[in-house]
Amino acid sequence: MSIESTLKNEGITILGKLNTMEVNKIAANISEKITATFPEHNIDQKDLFIAISRLDMYIADMPNDMAMAKYFYKNNSIYFSKKMDLEDLNTLAIHECLHFIQEVKNKHGKLLRLGLYDMEGFKNNGMALNEAAVQHMASIATGTKKDTVKYYNMELSTESPDFYPLQTALLNEMIYFTGTYALYHSTLYSDDIFKNTFIAKTSKKVYERIEQNFDLICQYETLLSNESYNLSVSSANYKNVNKIRNINERIENIKQIIFEKTLETQNIILVSCFNTELNFIRSVEDVDEFKNKLYNFKNVLIDTENYNFYNEFSMHMLKLADEKKEFILKYGNILTNDSISNELASVEQHTYGYQFFKRLFSKLKLLAEEAFRQKEY
Repeated sequence: MSIESTLKNEGITILGKLNTMEVNKIAANISEKITATFPEHNIDQKDLFIAISRLDMYIADMPNDMAMAKYFYKNNSIYFSKKMDLEDLNTLAIHECLHFIQEVKNKHGKLLRLGLYDMEGFKNNGMALNEAAVQHMASIATGTKKDTVKYYNMELSTESPDFYPLQTALLNEMIYFTGTYALYHSTLYSDDIFKNTFIAKTSKKVYERIEQNFDLICQYETLLSNESYNLSVSSANYKNVNKIRNINERIENIKQIIFEKTLETQNIILVSCFNTELNFIRSVEDVDEFKNKLYNFKNVLIDTENYNFYNEFSMHMLKLADEKKEFILKYGNILTNDSISNELASVEQHTYGYQFFKRLFSKLKLLAEEAFRQKEY
């Protein structure tokens, strides 16, 4: 598909091309923000400025307010909405430039990878996780402060309340355990450092499940947006009562799936990471650090009415941590898992979290979700 066809399909109409002076001003602004915000990643500001200044940049009519900027890798061009203030570029402009920085192409110009999104992989997951990482970094680069917002009856804290709020909130839970360095490095340089760091805290299976859930949440949000548009169109005709009722029903079903997938992902992160943290306790100091980390997780927690999992899980993990502390006080610091009793050594298999998930996965409305996917519109 040609660039012209792609632009047309996405509803983008070019109004004009930015001149060299305007492009250089934008390149200087963005390169300064990125290098100043992420100095530990050794990005050369001059090299970044030169690279961005070589992009073709256009002012365009965008299909909606969400699309304030768009980068196309096929022609190395960025399209800015006519509504965007080019003197004070927002997170979406930084977001699209980060996509330019992170792209990896082969010699034929085929896009192979964007940060955390490996397009050569068999499962081809990770697009939504990468979008969340890029939006997180763009928000940090523009100095956006965290805000508490509510979506789908869930209260969450994110530095990106308007774009990918659920995904960035879940990502904050992941980097609570990995730190930001691995995430930023992999997002910028398109490597597996973040992936491998998180796998070391959990497992490959857990990472892939979370990666898949990020993509599913994004897909259902797109469905929700489409259905909301259909509702606005149908509502113009008061005779469409049955059609409006069916659309509203689908909208509520989609919202419920997003709600469940989000909390499911949070619970997977919570259980998997803290089980690993518990198993690496070796000293009394480790016990105290573990308890503080468990308590402070509430600062990144996605909460909702009648959500008791975190509190119940925390109480059980505190009990297990106290059991380890008693063992350490009696026998001394733990050198290896072989040093402790079989009961403590196999604690991961007996935690509340794993028992919970055996029940959780049987109770989730998977049948309803599958029925929704197959439902005829």
